[in-house]
Parts: sequence; structure tokens; C-alpha cells
Amino acid sequence: MDWNFITYKIILISAIMMISLLVAMYSTYLERKFAAWFQDRLGPNRAGPFGIFQPLADGLKLLFKEEFMPNTANRFLFIMGPMLAMFVCLLTSAVIPWGKTLEIGGKVYSLQVADINIGLLYIMAVTSVGVYGIMLGGWASNNKYSLLGAVRAASQMISYELAMGLAVLAVVMMAGSLSLNDIVSQQKGINWNIWYQPVGFLVFMICALAECNRAPFDLPECETELVGGFHTEYSSMKLGFYLFSEYINMFISSAIISALFFGGYNFPFQDSLGLSHNWITIIGTGVFFIKIAFFGFVFMWIRWTLPRFRYDQLMRLGWAWLIPIAIVNLLITGVVMLIKG
Repeated sequence: MDWNFITYKIILISAIMMISLLVAMYSTYLERKFAAWFQDRLGPNRAGPFGIFQPLADGLKLLFKEEFMPNTANRFLFIMGPMLAMFVCLLTSAVIPWGKTLEIGGKVYSLQVADINIGLLYIMAVTSVGVYGIMLGGWASNNKYSLLGAVRAASQMISYELAMGLAVLAVVMMAGSLSLNDIVSQQKGINWNIWYQPVGFLVFMICALAECNRAPFDLPECETELVGGFHTEYSSMKLGFYLFSEYINMFISSAIISALFFGGYNFPFQDSLGLSHNWITIIGTGVFFIKIAFFGFVFMWIRWTLPRFRYDQLMRLGWAWLIPIAIVNLLITGVVMLIKG
């Protein structure tokens, strides 16, 4: 048993989890700042300089808030809901290649926890399980508003996962592999998939918004109709887990979009800089996180710009528009590949 390898993987997994949690914390701060900017307000500005300690204050508030559970709730499932939502969103980060390899002391270290040859299939499978966390929370609360929110979330996520899967299939056909590492490595320099799959990117981006329950697809938790949706009865850190899972999902979705369509850790002229392999890896990882930050901003921008759909409009968009568009895009991709031979 290679204990050095096991130790390295544990450190890498821990680092990714800590970064995900840190990103989730400060995404709340940035979203409130962006919302204030869009609406000509100040936003958080009391806790620390420029309000940078506001996420810590919010976290402590949730931690010390009174723990409440309805008397008629299913206790076990009520606790399992937010735990499952948080666990599933962290699992998806395992197959994302955050950078190339690092060479330290004659040994090669990968910046990917698990390079499996069915990485994209793994992501689609794990994200499909995420609906159980929401369904469990809504059903176990024994609250009609929570249940309605959970049912909405389930139907919404299942509907948009179909179009998302079809958009991903077009990229898989071009790459000839389900491995996320292979797909990223084929996009060297500026040879990104966005130039070949702009329709696939748009479909995937819309579906990612729906999968994260972000506006204008936040029907499962819209306060005007359902009080708070599937997490109406939650408080303290159970509510915090649901809120954190949304932002971690947004972070992971931005990473997957960057990897599939925008080259991941690849950047223009990387082979002509004359730098060592390690420096290229470090710069590439930094570029990858810049891309992720950009798409995170786009997620927030859309939320504070567009009003939410009616529920029938939401479902019609998924079934009557996105799925047919994704199928046509898949057929065109297949025809072009056959013509090219």
C-alpha cells in the first residue's frame, strides 16, 4: 500500500473541500455586493473593511441559531436531507482536472482526485442523486409548502438534466472520450469547444442555472408562492447546508462549463512562453479559477437581472425547446463528424 499516494490524495481532497466551502462562503458576500451594485445600494459594509467579514458573521449566526424541528416531521429524513444535498455537491469535484501535473522531487502529482474514463457519466449520475436531498427535506418537513417546493425541484431537475445530457453528448462525440481530463487536454491554447459547440454551451448554461435552482429558475423556493420552498422548516446549520450546497453547486457548474467549453486550465500561447512545466501548471490552474469566477459572476448577474418564470413556462422551456434544440445540435454534430471522416 502506497501511503504517500494515499496521504497526497487525502490532502488534495481536503484542499478541494476547503476551497469549495470558502468559495461558498464568499460567494454569498460577492452576490450581495453585486446585487447592491446592480440596484444602486451599498451592500454589506459593517463587518470589517468593506464588509469582508460578513460571511463569517452569517456563519456564526447560523451556527448559534436555535435548532428547530417540527413535531410532525420525520426526524431521520429531516436530518438526512441537507446532509445529502451537501455531500452530493462536494462529490462532483472529484473528477474535475484543476490543472496539469506537478513534478516535485522526481515524483509526478496530479491535480485531479480521480481521473476515471467515465468522468462525465459520473458527474451526471451524482448530480441526478442531488434531487433526493431536496425531496427528502421537503417531504420529511410535513409542510405543504415544503412538499410543493420539493416536487417542483424534482420535476425541474429531471426535465433539465435530459437537455443537459444531450448537450454534453455532443462534446463527448467530438472528444471521443467521457474523461473530463481528455476533453480538457484536447482544447490546447485557444482551441476551445465553444467555437464548435456554441448551441451546446447555451443549452448547458441554461440547464446549469435550472439545476442550481438559480433565478430565473428558482421556482422550488420562491418566497412569493411557497414561503421558502423545500427548506421552509429548516433553521440553524441545516438551513446553512442547503444554502451552502447551492453556492457549491454554482461553483462546480462553473468549473464544468469552463472545462467542457472554455479549455479548462488551457490558455492562449501556453506552449510558447518558455516556462517550466510546473509554472505552466500553476498559471493554468489560476486561469481555470479566473474562468470559474467569471461564470460565477454571470450566474449572479442573471439572478439579479431577469424575473422568474411561471412554472408552466419553466417546464415548457425545458421540454418543448431545450430538448429538441439539443437533439438537433447532436444530429448536426454527428453529420459534420461523418462528413469530415
